[in-house]
Amino acid sequence: METFESLVRSEFAPKNTYLNTASNGLLPARTVAALHEAARLRAEGRPLGSLHADVEQARAAFARLAGVPAGRVAAGASVAAHTGVIAASLPAGAEVLTAEDDFTSVLNPFHVRGDLKVRTVPLERIADSVRPGTALVAVSAAQSADGRVADLPALREAARRHGARTYVDFSQTAGWLPVEAAAHDFAATVSYKWLLGPHGAAFLVVPEDFGGLTPVLAGWVAGEEPWRSCYGPVTELARSARRFDLSPALFTFAGLRRSLELIEELGVDTVRAHDLALADRFRAGLAALGHEPLPAPGSAIVSVPGLGHRQPGLSDAGIEVSDRAGNLRASFHLYNTPADVDRLLDVLSG
Repeated sequence: METFESLVRSEFAPKNTYLNTASNGLLPARTVAALHEAARLRAEGRPLGSLHADVEQARAAFARLAGVPAGRVAAGASVAAHTGVIAASLPAGAEVLTAEDDFTSVLNPFHVRGDLKVRTVPLERIADSVRPGTALVAVSAAQSADGRVADLPALREAARRHGARTYVDFSQTAGWLPVEAAAHDFAATVSYKWLLGPHGAAFLVVPEDFGGLTPVLAGWVAGEEPWRSCYGPVTELARSARRFDLSPALFTFAGLRRSLELIEELGVDTVRAHDLALADRFRAGLAALGHEPLPAPGSAIVSVPGLGHRQPGLSDAGIEVSDRAGNLRASFHLYNTPADVDRLLDVLSG
């Protein structure tokens, strides 16, 4: 029987110390093989039906991870596009509550509308800032810049009291933290970070009644019968969240299906325990070196003020991290080991 460690080692063989999953996750071997096979199908002129089936298998796998029926999951290309659909549904003058310096894809579509009232508060105050008249609260489950995890239960309760909808971007947590999409009106995530997929895929979870969204980006794939919706207006939109689908990047979904299978095999709770143990090891090591990371308890992302300038030198030394606004950001995932953490600390001590 395969253990967590043996399964991970069979799928990943990084050539460096990779501590940058908050930017891009590594691809499992099974995903790379699926990408090669998808490319061969195209190169050899074979039918692509299996690639379209991969889209549905990936949708179903993500739905299981998110705890919702597959009929509530739309497949797209980016969080920004999903946010744009939500922004387009709001009436002029509606108030949208957001967190300061949240990731742009969660925010910008509301700002470019020009006729919405976008109110911004510190993340720690977002639940307390929901008020009568707030139409929507949009926030990331974990902040990209520093890893702070939002208090989503408090936010849900505040939104419920005031009749506001909630929209949560799980891009920085899906794969190591339970998504619990059913607890929110709308939820989105990209696939290329903690879900270990290729670029070019994202998911949107909507309510059973679609939450008042209009499928403003709908093309032929959004039809109830896509292959009969290729010409002229779509006569019948899909009766499920597929009405919000965008034409899929087939190679991407062929690979993503396998990445999601791996996450399911390992189990999110197991991955979470692994990732957080490494993040805590790094925090303890930083304290021993006299560095204090930004507060982000319970996060797999650790951001250290004043050390962002070390990123180029660390990369030269074969250690991949990020520089975010002058802060060094390290992020830990299932393919990382205590030795990776210790190597980063050792170089930082020099």
